[in-house]
Order: sequence, then C-alpha cells, then structure tokens
Amino acid sequence: MSKIAVLSQEGKKVKDIELNDSVFGLETINQQVIYDVVNCQRAAMRQGTHDTKERWEVSGGGRKPWRQKGTGRARQGSIRAPQWVGGGTVFGPTPRSYAFKLNRKVKQLALKNTLTYKVNEKALTVVDSIKLDAIKTKDFIKFLSAIKVENTKTMVVCAPEEFDEVINRSARNVAGVFYTPANNASVYEILCYKNLVLTEAAVAYYEKELN
Repeated sequence: MSKIAVLSQEGKKVKDIELNDSVFGLETINQQVIYDVVNCQRAAMRQGTHDTKERWEVSGGGRKPWRQKGTGRARQGSIRAPQWVGGGTVFGPTPRSYAFKLNRKVKQLALKNTLTYKVNEKALTVVDSIKLDAIKTKDFIKFLSAIKVENTKTMVVCAPEEFDEVINRSARNVAGVFYTPANNASVYEILCYKNLVLTEAAVAYYEKELN
C-alpha cells in the first residue's frame, strides 16, 4: 500500500495514511474502460431536444398542386413533400435521449482507474477535514492557497455526510473550483480538473464502496 500525507486545513502535515491499492493503486490504467464511462456520462448530459418537421407536421398541402395529367410537369400530390421548398424533412432528427446503460462494475472500475491515475500524476491531495464558520469565498481561497492548489482547476470532494452548504456557497464563486460529495463525483468531472482534493472521510468512503 502506498502512503500519502494528510494535511490540515492550514496546509500542515497531520499524519500519513495508507491508500488501498485495489482502489488507488492499480497496476495498469485501463484507458478503454475510462473512455467507455466518460462517453456514457457525456451522452447522458445531452439534451436531445433537436427536432425537424416531417411531412405530416408541415402546414399546407391540403390539395393537389395541379392535376395528374396533361400539364407536362411531373406529378405532385402535396406541397408537403420533401422535394418542395418548405416541405417536410426526411429522416430528420427528433427529440430523443442519448443515454445508454453500463454495468455498475464497469463504472466502479473506471472510477478506480481514474483515482489511480490521479495518484500516479501526483495530483491527489488529502486533507483531514474542511470547516468554515461563515459563507466567505475569501476563506475558501485561503484554504486552497494553504494546500497549494490555488489558481488551478481543482475538484474538492468530501464524504456524503460531510457535505456542508456553507462550504458549497463559499466555493461556488471561485473560478475553476468544484465542491461536491463523493457519491456525486463522476469520472468525467474528476478528469476535467487538474487537482483532486479528498477529505480523509472521502478516501474511506471510496475504499469502502469500491473495494
């Protein structure tokens, strides 16, 4: 098991903890499973509200434009037909959901690989806890500066029972920073941020849920 330092909110080393290798120390990074899960999560984010009108949805066309024979022109049945300007669209996009299903174990494996990647890149920071007395963005920036992740895209993850609305409201005005509970952090979001900050309770949560 690899060790990592646990920092206090003031940036001082409190102790060392051992990370579970089955969650934070996989031997190889499976890029394919990460790709599959990121693709699934991005697909679920798509709104799918695109829509075009088929020929039965276009207004007009209640009568035949001209008689069937004798005009010298091609026969036409309705101005709603797709070859007419303003006619319906053939096989156009309609509202749909792009979401698709992946097995739970695949998602868990992708999360393990992502956490291992952050450890390998030395982009993981562990803090014992985060506490703010009042909603102050300045205090949260001070915390980021103390643990040396200021001015970079940072994702701060706490255990579900630790989530604090005071911290959330203090962090949401800091550009490039995202504060979220561990059960809500996706693989795609973790990869979007350069630094990953976990509380000690969040580390325990992942080791329990993913082991």
